[in-house]
Amino acid sequence: MRREDGQITVLTVGFFLVLGLLMTVVVNASAAFLERQRLNALADGAALAAADGLDSAAFYGSGIVRVDPAAARRNALDHVAASGTPPEVVRVTTDADTVTVRLEHTVDLALAPPGFPQTTTIVSEATSQLRPSP
Repeated sequence: MRREDGQITVLTVGFFLVLGLLMTVVVNASAAFLERQRLNALADGAALAAADGLDSAAFYGSGIVRVDPAAARRNALDHVAASGTPPEVVRVTTDADTVTVRLEHTVDLALAPPGFPQTTTIVSEATSQLRPSP
């Protein structure tokens, strides 16, 4: 006959390992999700601020709605800098009447098991468009 002493110990250790990994995933995913929400709000605000960079000369001279790239970039950077914790990468692109703002931020993970990355990069992109009102 086989003895079964200690079998429950192996099962308990395995259960706690799975529970620890699950807790690590939930904590890290929650931190990344919250940072992504903050970055989305910041990108939306920066895109709206950048869209305020109307090319006044083109608009008042010929009625053409066009974004001034320099003013759009300056407005977006000012908005991001005012947030207190600006992301590492800010890219502002303009295309006639459209402004796109892309933000990237590196987040330190709260729990990182050995052999896994200690950080992750969160990316958010927002677009704003100028349109004349009818």
